[in-house]
Amino acid sequence: MTDHSALELSTPRLLLRAPRMEDAAAMLSIYSDPEVCRYLPWRAWASIDVARGRLERHVEAMAAGESVLLLILRKEDDAVLGDCTLFHLDPACRRAEVGYSLAAPAWGQGLVQEAVGELLRFGFEALDLNRVEADIDPRNAASARSLERLGFVREGLLRERWIVEGEVSDSAIYGLLRRDWAVARG
Repeated sequence: MTDHSALELSTPRLLLRAPRMEDAAAMLSIYSDPEVCRYLPWRAWASIDVARGRLERHVEAMAAGESVLLLILRKEDDAVLGDCTLFHLDPACRRAEVGYSLAAPAWGQGLVQEAVGELLRFGFEALDLNRVEADIDPRNAASARSLERLGFVREGLLRERWIVEGEVSDSAIYGLLRRDWAVARG
């Protein structure tokens, strides 16, 4: 598998780059917000140690080529706004799952489409993926709209799939095929 630890992608407004351990405080500021974590399958981070542990696992997985996690930085000031990731990479089936999160002040600006759109381009072109899937809480209407704008199709519902801090939630499953992505791009 390919080492992704030096990967950088760019869009008109954003720089997407591999995480570094010194990003722990910036990531804690995002993932300690219960609103950001509202629809994620884990609770808000409670300490810098949690952030460091998560980042350490991501840095190792990137170096091993097991996933692609990129921080989303605003070009004008290098502020860390969130992250986007391709994980559960399956080279034999040429598929992966996509995930993303943004700090609350960055919501509603089209940044998910911009960042995840570039990550998908990398996935389909550089990683030769055929299919990308997303698993979201169906109550997260903003995320559903973002996926649909990117060309994803809702393919199903897995009932009561997650239990986070005693709260049971469903999973809406979305899929994007390479051929559909290519047609949508023109």
